[in-house]
Amino acid sequence: MVHIGSNFDSGNIEVVKQDNPQDIQLNIVRDSQAEFFQWFHFRLQGAQGVPCKMRLLNAGESSYTEGWQDYQACASYDGKDWFRVKTAYDGKALIIEHQPEYDSVFYAYFAPYSFERHLDLVNTAQLSPICKLHLLGQTVEGRDFNLLEISATATPEKNIWIIARQHPGETMAEWYMEGLIKSLLDSNNSVARALVKQARFFLVPNMNPDGAAKGNLRANAAGANLNREWMEPSLERSPEVYYVREKMRETGVDMFLDIHGDEAIPYNFAAGGEGVPSYTEKMAELEHLFIQKYVEITPDFQDTHGYPKDEPGEANLTVASNYVAEHFQCLALTIEQPFKDDLSNPDPQKGWSPERAQKLGADVLPVIYAV
Repeated sequence: MVHIGSNFDSGNIEVVKQDNPQDIQLNIVRDSQAEFFQWFHFRLQGAQGVPCKMRLLNAGESSYTEGWQDYQACASYDGKDWFRVKTAYDGKALIIEHQPEYDSVFYAYFAPYSFERHLDLVNTAQLSPICKLHLLGQTVEGRDFNLLEISATATPEKNIWIIARQHPGETMAEWYMEGLIKSLLDSNNSVARALVKQARFFLVPNMNPDGAAKGNLRANAAGANLNREWMEPSLERSPEVYYVREKMRETGVDMFLDIHGDEAIPYNFAAGGEGVPSYTEKMAELEHLFIQKYVEITPDFQDTHGYPKDEPGEANLTVASNYVAEHFQCLALTIEQPFKDDLSNPDPQKGWSPERAQKLGADVLPVIYAV
């Protein structure tokens, strides 16, 4: 008997009909106390060797319907190795067709990054002699909210902040952070060794643990889009931003990266702070240098496709990178990765994947070193 469930970390689906494998009908559940929805993650059992057709009926009403164009869903038998499966969008429903090779298979919008893996990441990092694990506070639902501080000097020249996963469904952001953190703590990596002797890194791999656990796309447990909370965060609605912003004011910021994923654009790219009121020529030069070096280092990064540029003075200062650029007068960028494949360097079997996201995260270290 075919059965679909999602009662697990980051699970999200509503079952409408599951008695016929060729006509499984599902709905994506909206974010906690918010109208966003696009992330899905569920498990199908009892269909080994059976051709299945799963319709996500409300996909056409989701937050970013352009994200379904040319999109292929992710699947995994063991929750570790993820691959793409045949997917189509008819303007209303997202249709996933797959014949499972085993009795149990997971499907997700992108390869999930579990809270258990998150805890493994930060707890393992603290074992390095140059890394300190800080508890900044608790989330809306009382989950521990951690920060990693990495440096090999007591007198750093620069304070570099990198955060990820303000939008919890953008799991590629934490895969990116895993690659970055492991490379930064690698004593055989000469670039990393040089960086930690000069700079102090403050890293938040998951800004939204509540939303991640609940299977939300963009909101935390209170329904807040954290990347619109930076001007006036509160302990009641957006404690995650509040704690990070207070710590930033304590340490200062010389460089800031905010790691995200984009539903529609099938490329890796950066969005800059050209629209902040006090944007300077120096900030523009640093942005150009950062992007140029990233493009030179990896074919998985490009500067042709991305968001439209903000007009001078018209940037939304509730957005993290804009707020930080304006408040600290420093290089501040949003890094975006695709949910789809990266058309600069496509992989038909896996598309953009956790492995490639980790590599892109590792590749940012020589970019930071050059800047």
